[in-house]
Amino acid sequence: MAMRTWIEPVVAGSQVASAFYDTALLLVVKDYYNHTNATAPSHALEDAQQKAVSDFYIVYNLVLGLTPLVSAYGLSKLGDKMHRKIPICFPLLGYLVSKTLLLLLILLSWPIEVMYGAAAFNGLTGGFTTLWAGVMALGSLGSSESRRSLRLIIIELVYGLAGFLGSMASGYLFVGFSDRYREGTVLVGCSIACYAFCLLYSIFVLTVPKPAASCPAKAKSTEEVGSQLPAHKKAAAAGSSQPSESSSSTPVSPSKLIIIMLFVAAVLYDLAVVGAMNILPLFLLREPLSWNAVEIGHGNAAGYVIFITSFLGVFVFSRYLRDITMIMIGVTSFSAGILIMAFVQWTFLFYIARAVMLFALIPLPTIRSMLSKHVEGSSYGKVFVLLQLSLVTTGVVTSTVYNKIYQNTMNWYSGFCFILSFLVGCLSLLPL
Repeated sequence: MAMRTWIEPVVAGSQVASAFYDTALLLVVKDYYNHTNATAPSHALEDAQQKAVSDFYIVYNLVLGLTPLVSAYGLSKLGDKMHRKIPICFPLLGYLVSKTLLLLLILLSWPIEVMYGAAAFNGLTGGFTTLWAGVMALGSLGSSESRRSLRLIIIELVYGLAGFLGSMASGYLFVGFSDRYREGTVLVGCSIACYAFCLLYSIFVLTVPKPAASCPAKAKSTEEVGSQLPAHKKAAAAGSSQPSESSSSTPVSPSKLIIIMLFVAAVLYDLAVVGAMNILPLFLLREPLSWNAVEIGHGNAAGYVIFITSFLGVFVFSRYLRDITMIMIGVTSFSAGILIMAFVQWTFLFYIARAVMLFALIPLPTIRSMLSKHVEGSSYGKVFVLLQLSLVTTGVVTSTVYNKIYQNTMNWYSGFCFILSFLVGCLSLLPL
């Protein structure tokens, strides 16, 4: 029964599927616009292709990011009140259907705009916003507070390892069967099969773990908060921990302040990461790198190595450092790496930039862990989905703005967006 509470098979299977799908979608869109602009002069073909692919992803990411706003909170609230598997199974069903539409697009030569409808259906069934909030809620529910940061980073580690393996294989699967099937057919088919496995596992095998420990008493919560406040504020925090009938139902003000600051830091950091990662695939397709499908798969896989290094970082740092210090280390790691990425001219420098980002994954799961220590267990789903909705909403705006900035700066300086992400990443240190 203990093994049946593991959420890791769903995380691994869905991330392998996502890695397959992301590579397939990018290359299918690229090929589609290559054919569309086939009559353009060769010197103008690359710029036309870059702008067309960028415009596609602006609309696609807008639809994918905004549609979960309709359903995510409701699904997560149902998960808190009725059954924890609701915010996991609904999004997986949406993934399964939306990825099937890409397969039909390849086989039936449908227009690329069909993928906007696929993104809308994916979002209306909860999308990644609801799925990841549900995963984090289950992970938090089954772990003690002392080991929660480690538990959540282990889930992130499984996510990263699965993405690494999926990305490494994706380029080969995309081109490896092109002599017998249309390019992308096998890759998208494998993605659909992985999502089908995850959905069946979630429905028939997965069980909800029993809470490992209840939320701490208010006095203990105040003590934990006080350890993270300046010395002159600790007395006030301690004073508010005196038991009373009203304080038993209302969080102490230092907790509210910390929750707000954690939300602000998470949003700013996610803005920096999402902006840079949305531009990176386009950056890899054009000169000076001009990568092919296999090289893009390897590059994506390199990005997933940070899941391993971030896990090792939390495993070691959590013994000696506070959560807030680990978060700041992660922010600094990403900011330094993305600054190097702005000056990449050769393949080896790309991998150096990725290596510097070795702790870039630490901030968000550690922020979630800190948040879970200041709310009741029955509210995990709502709090995590509110955070995820904040991140997604910011990500949608960021994706649009960054794509437009990239279009206007790619001929002047293609790494400008990475410098912008470096500055925003440094800004996220302020609330921390």
